[in-house]
Amino acid sequence: MSITENLTTLKKEIPNHVTLVAVSKTKPISDLMEAYNAGQRIFGENKIQEMTEKWESMPKDIKWHMIGHVQTNKVKYMAEFVDLIHGVDSLKLLKEINKYAKKHDRVISCLLQIKIAEEDSKFGLSVQDTKTIINSQKFSELENIKIIGLMGMATFTDDTRQVKKEFQFLKSVFDDLKPLQTENCKLKTLSMGMSGDYQLAIDCGSNMVRIGSSIFGARNYD
Repeated sequence: MSITENLTTLKKEIPNHVTLVAVSKTKPISDLMEAYNAGQRIFGENKIQEMTEKWESMPKDIKWHMIGHVQTNKVKYMAEFVDLIHGVDSLKLLKEINKYAKKHDRVISCLLQIKIAEEDSKFGLSVQDTKTIINSQKFSELENIKIIGLMGMATFTDDTRQVKKEFQFLKSVFDDLKPLQTENCKLKTLSMGMSGDYQLAIDCGSNMVRIGSSIFGARNYD
């Protein structure tokens, strides 16, 4: 099936309250433009340089989501245009995002990444560290960022019980943290679920899914 057909099928399956992020990393601009022409406006990339190149050449009504792990020294390259940064896992990174957002006179939306997988390779904050950050004085001084939700990546496994347990845990963390609203932290977005498990994620309370291969086909590796 074509990218357009894949998107049409997906949008029928995904409820209206769930935001679809088309994960376009490694894909050529021609593929992204096919999705764009089919109505898709939110694209997720995991490399800042690649995302910046695509932003420079593509229509400006696209919302670019940074879904990969972010190194602090790369923040400056996307601060001008990024719409949402998914994988924020430290106060240090939040300060850096705030610094460059201020330079561009913007407020950048972020999701805090919670570690829910058992694999060591997955990044993320513990629940306690998350609460400590949100309640800290230093966090309250960051006026050019806004935490709008949480994200998590489940263990890469065929065991759906394990994945379901991890998604349910993240939803419970989301519900637990929601009352901790501050000027720069108002939780409304729960980003979990990818091509292989988005239906399960939605059933567990996700309202933002990151889908790549089900739209664009298998990923291209360098």
